[in-house]
Amino acid sequence: MSTQQTVLLVGGTGRTGGRVLQQLLGRGISVRAIVRSRGKLPSDVVGNPNLTVIEAILLSLRDEELQQHLYGCDAVISCLGHVLSLKGIYGSPRDLVTRAAARLCRGVEALQPPTPVKFILMSSVSVNRPGGLDTRRGAFERIFLWVLRGLLPPAKDNQRAANFLLEKVGPNNTFVQWVAVRPDTLLQGDVSEYTPHEGLVNSLFAPGSTNMANVAHFMCELVTNPETWAVWKGKLPVVVNVSSKSA
Repeated sequence: MSTQQTVLLVGGTGRTGGRVLQQLLGRGISVRAIVRSRGKLPSDVVGNPNLTVIEAILLSLRDEELQQHLYGCDAVISCLGHVLSLKGIYGSPRDLVTRAAARLCRGVEALQPPTPVKFILMSSVSVNRPGGLDTRRGAFERIFLWVLRGLLPPAKDNQRAANFLLEKVGPNNTFVQWVAVRPDTLLQGDVSEYTPHEGLVNSLFAPGSTNMANVAHFMCELVTNPETWAVWKGKLPVVVNVSSKSA
């Protein structure tokens, strides 16, 4: 019996998602990538025998189609996000990340897999943990985020997606376990030394930095390393480069 893991990846043509795709394949993992256009995939993954490309719009797939793509997957990674343009920020769908997370998790639940499937969401450091657990946020920063979510749909969308995992999927779901990864300011660069933290490390007004390659590496570790998964499942780790950590 094959022990090769299978991951469904959405958002694999983005800046961070492309790195996730490359690193998953580099680890010998079988990847099913749902993309709008296969022409936007990183050139070095084209033709990889472990890659199955599904050219489709995730939110337009019928439930039966989505469940077919989810069937047999050990993990699902969503790197979907809003394009940084006027249309991307204010255009439809404004709740892309939340709707995608809901469809993917509900699709897994409908399949009732024998062991829980890992769901890994790329989130944002602007997302709050509930119950005031992110204690580094001062009153002014909390007010600023409240205004930001009112003005910028992507900020609200990221928070709602995290809330969906916390409140609707929950910590004891029979079929889905999850982690929402919160990187700080995203940078280019190779994999370097980084650290995941349970709470915030830097203020929004004095941000740290996270290489996109490091975010990808951490997501791959969540897929392949049971000890890493055991530590972070059901949490919202903040991933920052060691060099950018506040004193």
